[in-house]
Amino acid sequence: MTRRQDSFRRIWVDLLCRDLLAKFLTRREQVSMAPSWGEVEHSSMKRSTAYARNSRFLIQPNRTILYLSLPILLSLIAEPVTGLVDTGFVAQLGTTPLASLMVGTGALTSLFWIFGFLGIATQTEVAQAFGKRDLDGAVRSVSLTLTLGAFLSLILSALLIPAAEVASSWLGAQGEVLELASEYIRLRLIGAPAVVITIVGFGALRGVQDMKTPLWIALGINFTNILLDYALIFGWAFLPALGVGGAALASSLSQWLGACWMLVAIWRKIGLTQDFRLRDGIKLMRVGRDLFIRTGSLTLFTLVATRVATEMGAEAGAAHQVIRQFWFFTALVLEAFATTAQSLIGYFFGSGQMRDAKRVALSTTAWSLTTGILLMVLMLLAAPLVAGSMVPDDTVAVFAAAWIVAALSQPLNALAFITDGIHWGTSDYGFLRNAMLMATVCGLLALQVVAAAVPADFSGVWLATVLWIGIRAFWGVLRVFPGIGNSPFRMRVLAE
Repeated sequence: MTRRQDSFRRIWVDLLCRDLLAKFLTRREQVSMAPSWGEVEHSSMKRSTAYARNSRFLIQPNRTILYLSLPILLSLIAEPVTGLVDTGFVAQLGTTPLASLMVGTGALTSLFWIFGFLGIATQTEVAQAFGKRDLDGAVRSVSLTLTLGAFLSLILSALLIPAAEVASSWLGAQGEVLELASEYIRLRLIGAPAVVITIVGFGALRGVQDMKTPLWIALGINFTNILLDYALIFGWAFLPALGVGGAALASSLSQWLGACWMLVAIWRKIGLTQDFRLRDGIKLMRVGRDLFIRTGSLTLFTLVATRVATEMGAEAGAAHQVIRQFWFFTALVLEAFATTAQSLIGYFFGSGQMRDAKRVALSTTAWSLTTGILLMVLMLLAAPLVAGSMVPDDTVAVFAAAWIVAALSQPLNALAFITDGIHWGTSDYGFLRNAMLMATVCGLLALQVVAAAVPADFSGVWLATVLWIGIRAFWGVLRVFPGIGNSPFRMRVLAE
């Protein structure tokens, strides 16, 4: 037995032992021990189905959801915190370096976001293989995605490093800001392959319901980044002060450290191989097409909403910035439940247990909706505090109504996020693309109405955002409950 097979088997043995003990203590029906790995490696769907019945979720659903979601939330929060530290350090250098940092991070955030489909697709493929107990399929999927992602990122880096000044100028940089932003982009692109490796690795490990290893890697990357930030931006010992370039180099070096750690973790917990077919990448690129269109539509709406708010005046622009930052944080909280739903549903979907997959959908939706309601209440209660501490006096009147609208949208936001995760778990990417396109078209039309209104009403921007979120939530829920169109949730449940 190879080391990766032994590692994969240990995950399953630990899962079985915990679940069998819980069933014994609660006088539930006992299940037979799993067959040996050699028997299961090429087992039928019926055996995979029987094995899926031992899932920890079926015994302790609420505890399992929280157990998986909390590490995801902490890992999601780590990167924005590091971004704030980066901004704080560079701000000490002056206005020009800070402006160049904003240009550089703005360009690269959109670039790296494009590769997010690799993590989503990998998590779903591995989770479904985990449900089938298909080790070879999981190993081939991860290895193919890593290879394809590294190849694409290298090509992109080779093309963009010489074009860094062009990219910076497109974002409005001029003079010294253009020079510093271009330097930042070039040095950050050195770490582009490492970023992609980490994205794929997060998806792979979360696919086998290992949420803690990605958390430790995320914390390691961001802690190293903070340490290197100070040394490389301001200089330390024999290291020269590199300014904005030091911030970029710190990010690239810490990303490569995280990528090496990630590759070791994948090798130990899942495995890697050279035995994969490049033509299988065609399916991955189809997924990439659907998710790219979806992500592009999402980005387009948020950019147009920001532009409309900015054109209403400085007060509306400032208020929009404050509300958007809080909205982004609440999105991270809801994203944690979506990622958990994706892994669990992918697991049951892979084993053919659609009834249990729907049970996961119901439970995670309940948790996400409850959290959305709680976030709504907290935002409403925090309105005076936020207005008094973060909003200029001349902006409070514009801010108040829009903040209430954004707060009231949180339950809808919760439904939109959780259904995204549910449909990722069933590989329903085409539906997610179409739902996002529909929502974005309607949302953009609403923004045009708001922009043409006289007098201008900033709260209308967030009303249009509620419409955009609401359409996504509406169709996302109907796709599961009751399961419209060719929804995977309408499939016949396999006999157990």
